[in-house]
Amino acid sequence: MEQIDTIVVGAGVAGLTAARLLARAGRRVVVLEARDRVGGRVCTDRADGLVTDLGASWIHGVTANPVAAAAEAFGLPTVEFTVGGYQPDSRPIAYYGPTGERLGDDAARAFADDVRAVDAALVTAVAASKADASYRHVTETALASLGWDDDRAERVREFLQHRSEEQYGAWIEDLAAHGLDDDVIDGDEVVFSHGYDQLPGHLAAGLDIRFDQVVTRVRWSTEGVTVTTGNGTLTADNAVVTVPIGVLQSADFIIEPALPEPNAGALGRLTMNAFEKVFLRFPTKFWDDGVYAIRQQGPESRRWHSWYDLTALHETPTLLTFAAGPVAREIRTWTEEQVVDSILGQLRRLYGARVEQPIRVDITAWQDDPFARGSYAYMKLGSTTADHDDLATPIGGVLHLAGEATWTDDPATVTAALCSGHRAASNILRQEIPIAEVWAD
Repeated sequence: MEQIDTIVVGAGVAGLTAARLLARAGRRVVVLEARDRVGGRVCTDRADGLVTDLGASWIHGVTANPVAAAAEAFGLPTVEFTVGGYQPDSRPIAYYGPTGERLGDDAARAFADDVRAVDAALVTAVAASKADASYRHVTETALASLGWDDDRAERVREFLQHRSEEQYGAWIEDLAAHGLDDDVIDGDEVVFSHGYDQLPGHLAAGLDIRFDQVVTRVRWSTEGVTVTTGNGTLTADNAVVTVPIGVLQSADFIIEPALPEPNAGALGRLTMNAFEKVFLRFPTKFWDDGVYAIRQQGPESRRWHSWYDLTALHETPTLLTFAAGPVAREIRTWTEEQVVDSILGQLRRLYGARVEQPIRVDITAWQDDPFARGSYAYMKLGSTTADHDDLATPIGGVLHLAGEATWTDDPATVTAALCSGHRAASNILRQEIPIAEVWAD
């Protein structure tokens, strides 16, 4: 029988980080990956010679960020492209009012000030909220405290609703009041000019990774772990399971015995989102120069409200928009033509006949990916930020859960995935490993 010290389930950034550190420590490690590639929800398309990150795109804040440090150490070029956590300004944003007219500078500045005023009031509202309060509840509390007229309040209400969708792919009434507590970004944000998949590619170097291995069952006891795939079973002293929350909660992935507390309770209070990207490449650039984002206000913004200009990144006129929360579920069965027609219909309200048909469209489908079942996790009503770390509590001394959903400080990011993999390896080795070992030669 093959002798293995650790089985790592999943060759995403969390799994590769754990495997890399354990292998460097001399452990015999096998990584089982259901796909035919590494990276998991880091996925780069290079069709037509263009780089398109269909999964993770940004390093959200490079200051003291291990992903940024790894990228630099591996020599991966990045470009500054700061999103700012769906902020109302800080980058050139073209705002269009409910009737489709562009707001003047003074009106846009006044609106941004209104958003900041509500954000300040939200601090108190969130702190005073109950465990089962939604983000909608605390935003309404914050808005009411300011005593604004209906139209003024409605514009900011829309913005906060879109923020919850774009940040977590969740409807504002489904997201816990504390669900955006981690929405803090230190330093510039950057993207990978040659593709984010270069990072997992470097992390995977030299590892024993076995592809097309769909894990269906993980049995654990204090004596060790047995992992079952469609190709047989493997036994090891311990295992690191890094599958997304959507897979972990599914009937297709069984852990026996069932997860104990606090893992089980934490898992039940988290869920996968619905969040898809739509890239549209055009023959010419019909929108205004010097604009980082285009945002539409009013009832017409329900489906499509924000477009980001990626022209400088892709060397061709390109807009990126997101289908998030209810909209992502709504368009799930739409054809590409239906999605494009819907988006262009909104753009024509702003730019009229200048809007052209795109020459290429990319629409992601993470909800329908059996190895993801969504883009990333968010906190349901009744959850707390501690649920992320509680989910990663070592089980029986042999089973360790890792991934973006298991890291409290910055969940739903590649940074969280990397840090959680580092923690799992440290727990197995029973010593704190310097995180710089992840990218050391």
